[in-house]
Amino acid sequence: MKKGPATRSLLTNHDTVQDMVGCRLLYVVGQLRLGGLERQLYYLLASLDRDRHRPAVVVWNFDRYDKYYHDIDALKIPIYGFPAEWSSLSKLQALRTISRQTTPEVIHSYSFFTNFAAYYAAWGTSALAIGSVRGDLARAKSDGGVIRGALNARWPSFLISNNLTSADAARRDSSLFAPRQVFVVRNGLDLKRFRCVDNTPNTRRYVAAVGSLFPVKRWDRLLRAVQRVKRVVREDIHFRIAGDGPLRSVLEEQAKNLGISQAVEFLGVTYDIQTFLRGAKFLVHTSESEGCPNAVMEAMACGCAVVAMDAGDIPYLIDDGKTGFVIQQGDETTLAERISVLFQNDELCRAIGLAARARAEQEFSLERLMLETLAVYHSAGWNE
Repeated sequence: MKKGPATRSLLTNHDTVQDMVGCRLLYVVGQLRLGGLERQLYYLLASLDRDRHRPAVVVWNFDRYDKYYHDIDALKIPIYGFPAEWSSLSKLQALRTISRQTTPEVIHSYSFFTNFAAYYAAWGTSALAIGSVRGDLARAKSDGGVIRGALNARWPSFLISNNLTSADAARRDSSLFAPRQVFVVRNGLDLKRFRCVDNTPNTRRYVAAVGSLFPVKRWDRLLRAVQRVKRVVREDIHFRIAGDGPLRSVLEEQAKNLGISQAVEFLGVTYDIQTFLRGAKFLVHTSESEGCPNAVMEAMACGCAVVAMDAGDIPYLIDDGKTGFVIQQGDETTLAERISVLFQNDELCRAIGLAARARAEQEFSLERLMLETLAVYHSAGWNE
């Protein structure tokens, strides 16, 4: 579609723009592709009382083939979308028009880079604007650029972080472009979908890793750890990486240069993550920057032990030595040692996995995600 005025915004799952209906909660998200942020939005929408709260979604860069478009559409929630080729100004105007036609009580930006857009859409109305940051706030500001990063960090005044580490950093930020108040709502998980299978680790044939193939995930660390482990463990050890991204060819070449190509398999995009994790001995996570990583939570829910680098809220998710191992950033020697220990000790691997599942049942529920999110709206001034 060509660039157009705000009134040409798409109501993607209804026949015409005239089908726009009022909503109470309007969510703004960058896209609905396969990703952790998008999955959390779907979980929240699925958990809400949709008759009572009447949610709707605006997608900044809309693609009808995105995974979570179909999932959210199945919930019978209105979805408004802007073509990727529209200018930012056209999208701002379109969002503002939608907010006035649907008259929401809360406009919640679920992506950091749409925070200011949510604020602008609520400005001059009675709607309450809420922003989000997932992962590290300083990194999000830097990635957004000098102007956009600053605007999205400052407005709206109320920000939800999915991790305590980022929230604490934001609270210590004394600059002009910092949120006025930051709330923490950690990610939730569908525990019925990610369930623990009662089998022993010696029946599981591989070590799992999950994530997009981007530099921040530090897959190079994992590959070097595999090389170290192969020198120690005499048995065949096989690693499977579920995820895709721009570094795939580079990482495949690195694996070849390290002499571990036969030990590492790049699976690409993997939709059935729960089955993938239930078949793994344990999970390894080597990212240098995180918020509240879905992959770690999902592995714990599946009864998998986790070996993870200290990033974001990983130390709060994992009780070191009991529900997994937390490795200091950059300590690749200890990373390889913990992988070797778990691979060679099935009883320890099983005990840690069962403890991880128990932790998940206590803290990762979708009901908690929903109730804590609504509680933030109330704390910020929503008079439901």
